[in-house]
Amino acid sequence: MAKIGDIDVGDFPLLLAPMEDVSDPPFRALCKEQGADVVYTEFISSEGLIRDAAKSVIKLDIYEKERPVGIQIFGANLDSMLKSVEIVEATKPDIIDINFGCPVKKVVSKGAGAGILKDIDKMVSLTEAMVKHTNLPITVKTRLGWDHDHIKIIEVAERLQDVGCKAISIHGRTRAQMYKGEADWQPIAAVKNNPRMHIPVFGNGDVNTPEKAMLMRDEYGLDGAMIGRASIGYPWFFKEVKHFFETGQHLPPPSIQERVYVAKRHLQMAIDWKGEKLGVFETRRHYTNYFKGIPGIKPYRMKMVTEDQAVDVFKALDEVEKKFADYDFITA
Repeated sequence: MAKIGDIDVGDFPLLLAPMEDVSDPPFRALCKEQGADVVYTEFISSEGLIRDAAKSVIKLDIYEKERPVGIQIFGANLDSMLKSVEIVEATKPDIIDINFGCPVKKVVSKGAGAGILKDIDKMVSLTEAMVKHTNLPITVKTRLGWDHDHIKIIEVAERLQDVGCKAISIHGRTRAQMYKGEADWQPIAAVKNNPRMHIPVFGNGDVNTPEKAMLMRDEYGLDGAMIGRASIGYPWFFKEVKHFFETGQHLPPPSIQERVYVAKRHLQMAIDWKGEKLGVFETRRHYTNYFKGIPGIKPYRMKMVTEDQAVDVFKALDEVEKKFADYDFITA
């Protein structure tokens, strides 16, 4: 049984990764319904939080049905990070996660995200200060290192644990790799197998089939899997992994009717949360995977990702359900 602080998260929990413009409340709710054990918010700028920036503050919205839920923050300035911890605490999440892994240039250039991998001492001292500043469990998401020549993840994980970090999620790529090439899980396993480690070690990167999740569990011995891109537009992934663990069999893929139903719910929840304009816009990235692989879907998908009015997107979804009612995902 893995535990984050005092929170039981199950045997080999599946965690929804914090993804910018993806891991919002509507999507987290769908993933939770489909078996995600722990969900994380989109990453939130500490500088944005302390300046009360609307884009940052709205990301603090969490709901009881999501628990356990972690709020992820990023930044490089100690004072800003500590102030943001206080703001985050007030929303009563279960976990506060620090992003030490985002490879995006605008984040890295400020010494935040994966940028802090160039300064391990600062990474550790920042974590220690945050641990001391809150009673909530602090966890960390990071990468293997800055580049292939600077992979010190065993040392980094040990030091983070020693200053009170309650769990660590490791993406199996360096910052230099961005999202290219294959994720390397061997260094993550080395962290887990370090006899000094006693906090949960979760693997992240390329967990895109139930078989890979099982490999991460059984061959690499990790404590859980953090799921990112495989879940975008496909919240059923969590349920499929758990079914595979239990039976060794693949769960039949969702029907076109179920896909349309969930896509409509997703859109409606997004509109209810952020209003029509943003709700319609931010749901667009999911439609490709909701209806992936269906021959002839392209013109309908184009409507979904170009229409600005919710009524027109719902109409396109109705057309998909009618047009492809007999499509068989199992034999495709």
